Amino acid sequence: MATFPGTSTERQQTGTKAEDDTLAFLQGKGLLPVTRNFRCRFGEIDLIMREGNTIVFIEVRKRKNRLYGGAAASITAAKQQKIIKTARFYLQRYKTLPACRFDVVAWDGNECQWLQNAIEVT
Repeated sequence: MATFPGTSTERQQTGTKAEDDTLAFLQGKGLLPVTRNFRCRFGEIDLIMREGNTIVFIEVRKRKNRLYGGAAASITAAKQQKIIKTARFYLQRYKTLPACRFDVVAWDGNECQWLQNAIEVT
């Protein structure tokens, strides 16, 4: 199926809706938005938010159900490394590195799971 500028696929629309829902959910928990869909040569981070003095890098995943392991299980080691590299690139703008963490918000159907410190930096 061809897409044209200004159009998006059903999958992209589903992803955007999951990000919208995640943003609202986390704002309800007191986090403040910093940026959305941060992209660089290393990859993309869905949401960057702040909780107090901590920068929170958030990967959003959406699956219809848990039939094949669920949304959280779909974040491979390779994807985690891309997120970490992208976050390091983003953090270059700070003279002093802030505290940061990597969270995952996984949507399986309409069920939301917020996994704090889900990606370990080694």
